[in-house]
Amino acid sequence: MRLLIPGGAGYIGSHMVKYAQEYGHEVVVLDDFSTGHEWAIKDCEILKVNLLDQAKLAQLLKGRSFDGVIHFAAKSLVGESVQKPDFYYRNNVVGTLNLINEMINNEIHNLVFSSTAAIFGNPIAEKIAEDHPKNPINPYGQSKLMVENMLRDICAVHDVNATCFRYFNAAGADPSGSIGEAHDPETHLIPNILKSSILGGSVLKVFGNDYETRDGTCVRDYVHVTDLAQAHLLGLEHMKHNRGFSAFNLGNGSGFSVLDVIDSCERVVSNKIPYEIALPREGDPARLVANSAAAIREIGWKPSFEKIDDIVISAWRWHTLKVN
Repeated sequence: MRLLIPGGAGYIGSHMVKYAQEYGHEVVVLDDFSTGHEWAIKDCEILKVNLLDQAKLAQLLKGRSFDGVIHFAAKSLVGESVQKPDFYYRNNVVGTLNLINEMINNEIHNLVFSSTAAIFGNPIAEKIAEDHPKNPINPYGQSKLMVENMLRDICAVHDVNATCFRYFNAAGADPSGSIGEAHDPETHLIPNILKSSILGGSVLKVFGNDYETRDGTCVRDYVHVTDLAQAHLLGLEHMKHNRGFSAFNLGNGSGFSVLDVIDSCERVVSNKIPYEIALPREGDPARLVANSAAAIREIGWKPSFEKIDDIVISAWRWHTLKVN
């Protein structure tokens, strides 16, 4: 297939590019490199544009044909979204609408959209299925839910199909160690733990230890970034026989607490990780774990990295190779 990947230079996007290429697909990356990295993508055409620049976007896509679009381009920092809601709605919602308009103009029919578990807000179930109530508690989650609703409406009246994947906690790195997480600032738990082990001298902050969980710290569902990439190709195959709009939750279905993850990192690096308890962050739910039965059943997805140690090992390989 010939694929357009907006946001293909970012963390999940670059893993998608590499995975698709390994399976013989031709890739064109569209990115403005505001947060992505050109070094993370190889052997593909690059279109440098911001999705808000509709005139340039139209010019670059005019007359081009793609079998599918896998859309990662978005801002994704929860705290920043609270401080800059207008920026998040404009970038994530209007940018996606511009992309959809150009898909329609160029008769590109299939879209896989990178959504998030943040659309659910505070959970009322032990494991979150697709029909869980959607009450996002920050503008980031709200912006992703707005896009999902927009896509559902557009698919109903245009010859466009959309599959949305709601990620839980994306983690890990390509098994080769050639690419991995390189956010600035880094907000994800596993890379922050591993960076503190490499750099030394820093104490990890654990936000809260009095949640209603087994050890008092937040529980999250970590899903390997390569497993996410696999799901996106399966989503494109799914749309060949299932038209219109669909949405699936993607997670391992297992919850790991912050202390579980620290323990895993200590096993992998063979070193103690110093940490201190800090005040809980506002809006952090105690537990977020996916029910991914629908994705397993309907698109044939099955995570390969089910153990937290295996996810951490892949991330550690990336961090150590990057340093060396």
